[in-house]
Amino acid sequence: MLRQTYTARLVQKACISDIAQCYHLEFQIDEMPTFDFAAGQFISTVAVDGRGKTQTRAYSIASASSANRFDLCVNRVENGFFSNHLCDLPEGGTVQVHGPHGNFTLRSPLTDSIFVATGTGIAPMRSFTQWLFPEEGEHAGEDRSEGKQFWLIYGTRYESELYYRDYFDRIAAEHENFHYITTLSRAGDEWEGHRGYVQEYLGHIVETRGHAATLASAAVAGAVAETAVAVEEMLQNQTPTFDIHTYICGLNNMVSAVRERLTGFGWHKKQIIFERYD
Repeated sequence: MLRQTYTARLVQKACISDIAQCYHLEFQIDEMPTFDFAAGQFISTVAVDGRGKTQTRAYSIASASSANRFDLCVNRVENGFFSNHLCDLPEGGTVQVHGPHGNFTLRSPLTDSIFVATGTGIAPMRSFTQWLFPEEGEHAGEDRSEGKQFWLIYGTRYESELYYRDYFDRIAAEHENFHYITTLSRAGDEWEGHRGYVQEYLGHIVETRGHAATLASAAVAGAVAETAVAVEEMLQNQTPTFDIHTYICGLNNMVSAVRERLTGFGWHKKQIIFERYD
């Protein structure tokens, strides 16, 4: 089925990591007064490669919805057609896009949340954070967090790959309910922060905050423990409610490791929302 595409014009471009060759790209869709999307969604980009073949690639949007603009965070990949096409696009250049797409969005009602990301998986987390604490546009200065607590655990290999670090540091300094945790897996001796993988830092948050949803589920199960079938039917037919969620974005191995750690804490699968990009 053919999708309607739009022409997105690159209005601003910045290399945010020379070593990793990561670019922050700001686009505008001139043919539309507004381009509405939910924080966390992605767009698909379309272009014809050197062999005349149409290529499509999905990219998480790295900003909250604002008029007819959206941002992307793109790593240059060796021999990768689309990453090089976008990274080499000059300001004023255009690319065809369609969307928005995806269900990697903040669940309603809003709850305390843990955001877990590696690499360019930080893009939808920036989108979430800009929506929660808008600094531009008609909602600038509003606080949509409803007093909930948010933890962002961001893991990369090297300090040079901590994309948007200044932004998240500032949000954490300005909002006491936003907590920014970074960890490096290949840190040098000069690094004074956390070391290791993102899943290693979940335990303290979960244990400190408690397991209200897990305890509630256990109470339901215990009340009808003598009838296993009844328990299963009850859990299938009711809509579970939770007071905390985790949102994960990154490579498959990381996503799997975080999901395994959380289920080990007794979390329900519907508390764990994820998007992987390999």
